[in-house]
Amino acid sequence: MQLDATAPRVLVGDDAQPLAGHPPGLRTLFFAEMWERFSYYGMRAILVLFMVTPVAQGGLGFSTVDAASLYGTYTMLVYMASVGGGLIADRFLGAARSVFVGGIIIACGHFSMAAHSLTFFYTGLGLIVIGTGLLKPNISTMVGSLYAPGDPRRDSGFSLFYMGINIGAVMAPLVCGWLAESSTFKDWLAARGFNPAYSWHWGFAAAGVGMLVGLAVFARNRARLPSAGPTGRISEAATPQPPLTRNEMMRIVAITILFAFTIMFWSAYEQKGASLNLFARDLVERSLFGWDFPASWLQSLTPLYVILLAPIFARLWIGMGDRQPTSSRKFALGLFAIGIAMFLLVPASALTADGKISPMWLVAVYFFDVVGELLVSPVGLSMVTRLSPAKIVGLMMGAWFFATSLGNKLAGYFSGFFVANDPGALMRLYGGIAVMLMVGSFVLALAAKKIDRMAEAKD
Repeated sequence: MQLDATAPRVLVGDDAQPLAGHPPGLRTLFFAEMWERFSYYGMRAILVLFMVTPVAQGGLGFSTVDAASLYGTYTMLVYMASVGGGLIADRFLGAARSVFVGGIIIACGHFSMAAHSLTFFYTGLGLIVIGTGLLKPNISTMVGSLYAPGDPRRDSGFSLFYMGINIGAVMAPLVCGWLAESSTFKDWLAARGFNPAYSWHWGFAAAGVGMLVGLAVFARNRARLPSAGPTGRISEAATPQPPLTRNEMMRIVAITILFAFTIMFWSAYEQKGASLNLFARDLVERSLFGWDFPASWLQSLTPLYVILLAPIFARLWIGMGDRQPTSSRKFALGLFAIGIAMFLLVPASALTADGKISPMWLVAVYFFDVVGELLVSPVGLSMVTRLSPAKIVGLMMGAWFFATSLGNKLAGYFSGFFVANDPGALMRLYGGIAVMLMVGSFVLALAAKKIDRMAEAKD
C-alpha cells in the first residue's frame, strides 16, 4: 500500500525526525496506534447506547443486562484474541505483518457495522475481535523492540506511546458520538432523504475511516520500523527453541501475579464504557451554555487527562531514574487511585435521588481513573517487553491482554447491576468495586518486595 509522498507529515507520522529524543520508529507507531484507537474508542463510545436504544429510534432494543453482558463479552474477546495474535506473530507472520493484516480486518469490521442489520452487527464485532487480536499486542511489542535492555527511556517511551493512543481516544467520541447522537446531524440526514434513526451507523462508519488512516500511517513508514518476530517462514518458526531457564520462569511468575491485579483494575476502569455511559445519559446534567451535548462525549474526558498527564509521568520516571517505584508498587498505587474514583461514585449516586447531578462528578471520577491508568497500563506494557524472554515476548504480551480481557468481562458483569432509578443499587455497585480495589492495593503493597525479587532474577 503506497501513499502520496506529499501527504502531511503530522497525519502520517513521518519518522524523519525522532519523537522527543526517542528512537526512530516511535513516531510511526505513535500515530498508527492513535488512529487505530480512534476507530476502537469511537465505536465503543456508542456501542452500549446503540444496543439499549429502542428499535423505533434505530437501536437494537436490548435490556441493560443483555447490552452490558454483550459489551463485556465483546471487549473480553477483543483482548483475549491478543493471545492468539501474539502467538501468530511469534511463530509465523512477525509483528509488522500481523499489525497490517489486523488493521485491514478491523476496518472491514467497522464498515460491516455501518449496515443496518443485526447479522452485519455481529459480523462486524467478530471481525474487530480478530483484527485487534492481531494488531494490539504486536504494535506494543514493536515499541518495546525499539529499546535495548536497560534503556532508561523505555517507560518514558511507553508513556508517550500511550499518549498517542489517547489522542485518538479523545477525538473518537467527539466525532463518532456526534454523528450517532446529535440532533443536528439527524436533522441533516432527514433533510437529505436519509433515515435519521440510522445515524448510529454513520458513527460506526467513521470509526472505520479512522482505521484506514492508521493503516496509511503504518504503510508509509513501515520500512523504517524495527524487525520484531520471525520473517514469516514456517520452517524458521519451527526451529526448536532452548527451554526456559529457572530465572526466566521466575520473571514469568512475577508478571503473572501482576496480571491478576490488572483484572481488578480493568473491571473498574471499563465501567465508563458501559454502566458509566448509561449513568451519563440518564443521571448527569448534559448541558453547556444551554446546548445539550451527547452522553458519549464524556468518554473523551479520560483520554484528555492522559494527554495532559502522560508527559508529566514520563518526565517523572526519567527524573527519578533508579529511585522510581518498581512496577509492582506502581500497580498498587494505581489500584488505590481508581479505588478513590469508585468511592466518589457512592455520594454521586446518592445525590441522583434528587434529580440529575453535575457532570463535575464524572470529571473528578475520570481524573482519578487516569491517575490509576498511568500507573498500571503503560507500566504493564513496558514490564512485559522488559521482563519476558525474547523468544516468547509476543505470547506474553498476548497474556497481558488476556488478563485485560477478563477484567473487561467482569466490567460487563458488574454493569449489568446498573439501575438508573435506584440510588441504593448504584451505591452498592460502585461501593463494592471500590472496596475490592482498596483491598487489592493493600495486598499488592505487602507482596511487592517479594514480587520485585522474582522480577529482577538474572540468568
